[in-house]
Amino acid sequence: MEYRLLGRSGLKVSTITMGTMTFGGSAKIGDTDLSGAERQVDLCLDAGVNLIDTANVYSRGVSEEIIGEVMTKKRRKRTLIATKVRFKMGDGPNDNGLSRHHIVQQCEASLKRLRTDVIDLYQVHQWDGSTPLEETMEALDTLVKQGKVRYIGCSNYSGWHIMKALGIAEAHNCQRFVSQQIHYTLQAREAEYELVPITIDQGLGILVWSPIAGGLLSGKYRRGVDAPEGARHAGGFAEPPVHDWEKLYDIIDVIVSVAEEHNVSGARVALAWLLGRPGVTSVIAGGRNEEQFKDNLAAADLQLTDHQRKRLDEVSQPPLIYPYWHQNWSVYDRMSAADLAFHSGYPRKP
Repeated sequence: MEYRLLGRSGLKVSTITMGTMTFGGSAKIGDTDLSGAERQVDLCLDAGVNLIDTANVYSRGVSEEIIGEVMTKKRRKRTLIATKVRFKMGDGPNDNGLSRHHIVQQCEASLKRLRTDVIDLYQVHQWDGSTPLEETMEALDTLVKQGKVRYIGCSNYSGWHIMKALGIAEAHNCQRFVSQQIHYTLQAREAEYELVPITIDQGLGILVWSPIAGGLLSGKYRRGVDAPEGARHAGGFAEPPVHDWEKLYDIIDVIVSVAEEHNVSGARVALAWLLGRPGVTSVIAGGRNEEQFKDNLAAADLQLTDHQRKRLDEVSQPPLIYPYWHQNWSVYDRMSAADLAFHSGYPRKP
């Protein structure tokens, strides 16, 4: 297992992070119970995974509770725990958002459910446009200074949200985000427009959620073939959205071709591609069962050739939208490393 620094921090995390949204969930997402969670956690720890990701909203706290039960002292010493705050956790008017009230209240609730004294990475789960960002950043800074949280991160922020938060942190001498958790796959590369360049320019780490696009990139979804029984999208699960099924099938065709060349699953190829992308620190891999977990863990050791990466890049490349086509055509000679993380994959002005 490879370990990478998380942004500008001194914290090293494994390139595979254990995802736990299936813990205590539903049949649609996954309903891993305590015994299954224990086996999966041990499987990940034995493979060298040192980061477990959850959120207070996963099954309304049940995921955190299961992790808390699994984390014996022996396991906890080997593990970093990341969780999140933002979404509705009650019926009251303040049981939602990123106010000081909600952040502090939910941090303390998460600590109890996780049975730990400190959260290693505390992430704001989504944007809250109703709360002043100064209040949110100050609340997170207070939790760090109190020793309840070690590092902070954001998730699902847009580019300007991140830059505003980093600016406020600097202006007020608060803790800054060390990472962002984003959706980024061969099927959905929108993060490359702003979020990946910001990561490189501002020294953030990237944790990728749903890196196989909810199973869409596993190789089981094929053009002209019925979706596999029990699959999320076959059951009406619409995250991530698919805007162009034909393009998705084109991407899957290349994934399957590369997978056959290595005699591995499509999921491993999709994960390995991500781990070679600029700015990516770790991919959050989950699984409904141990077989899926083992297969996802093996992606850490899969090395794609330059030619295979090129094929995957080309079939999945998003359009060069404005202002990027104008930048690409007129100022390519003055681009920074952050700019080139996106622009280098595109041909110059036709």
